[in-house]
Amino acid sequence: MPPSATPTSRVEALDLLRLVAVLGVVLYHFGFWGPASHGVPQVALPWLTPIAKYGFLGVPAFFVISGFVIAYSAEGRTATGFAIARFSRIYPTFVFCMTLTFLVIVFLGPPHFDASAQWLANLFIAAPALGPPYMDTSYWSLVIEVMFYGWVALLIAAGLFPRRIDTIILVGLGITFANKLTMNAPLIEKLFLTDDSGFFAVGLLIYQFYRGRRGPILYGMLALSISTAVFQSIHKLVKLAPHTGGTFSEWAVAAICLGSIAVIFLATQVRRVPLPAGVTLAVGGLTYPLYLLHMQLGYVLFDRWAPANSVPLVVTIVLTTTLLAWAVWRYVEGPAQRWTREFLTGQASRLGWPLKLRTAVGSGAGGGAA
Repeated sequence: MPPSATPTSRVEALDLLRLVAVLGVVLYHFGFWGPASHGVPQVALPWLTPIAKYGFLGVPAFFVISGFVIAYSAEGRTATGFAIARFSRIYPTFVFCMTLTFLVIVFLGPPHFDASAQWLANLFIAAPALGPPYMDTSYWSLVIEVMFYGWVALLIAAGLFPRRIDTIILVGLGITFANKLTMNAPLIEKLFLTDDSGFFAVGLLIYQFYRGRRGPILYGMLALSISTAVFQSIHKLVKLAPHTGGTFSEWAVAAICLGSIAVIFLATQVRRVPLPAGVTLAVGGLTYPLYLLHMQLGYVLFDRWAPANSVPLVVTIVLTTTLLAWAVWRYVEGPAQRWTREFLTGQASRLGWPLKLRTAVGSGAGGGAA
């Protein structure tokens, strides 16, 4: 990579896109998914359905951003350092938000919602593997993220990431198509992320471009990965159909997927946005707790207090959960991350496990990478 390509600051535009993506998911859950899957009519905003039903594509957009951010986060770190950085970033906030959702369900949830025997299992994040359901079904995407982090950590430990990034992506996409077009085995799907591998691959390759790489191989890899992502976004409709009646346009899904990737790519080329740095930092920071809190907590509140005209209540609850997410980011997430990182770093030091490679690269954070 040319020296001028070394990242030195956050990609602030990605923080703004994170908020756009999470608001798309909020729109999907409050304007479409609730009545479609939970049978809770108070959640329905039927006049928003034609637009809201495509908000689920905010999650794949997160995966593209995650591929970019994780490629940065892995630079200069050993597998141990990467694992500590990722665990500190996601787990303390997850436990706090999951516990808050649990308490709201316990005290306000009946008759439609129940959280019995779920809290302990959800500490594992992938609660269904232990029997109980997710505290909030939005957590499924967090399991995908953790699996992606796990693969990156293993590949770093093996000395393959990022040096063999093209080979890694080709193998991953090959497994994806082999599984999708043949046996469609659930175990392979979960283990190798065959529903979402294209989105992560696109993010990884956009980071390669951001770092200064050019050439026909990169462009060919990008074309293959984008094509896979579009295929996977359309394939997701098959899984949504039993819950939603198959009311989606495949052309619209493909167009939104391509548009999202294009916007994310362009955002990585914008080095500064015309907003105070503190604002973009807060916007990027609140998106994770907002994603964790909005759905089940919002459904419970809707079900408890929805009036005949639910629009004012929808707006109030979305604004309230956004403010709550900001408070979690501002007053809980930072201290919890620092304490967790310092504790785990101390343990790694005592065991003699290095956290950084001897030739570390980069010195900033891209779109909340650290």
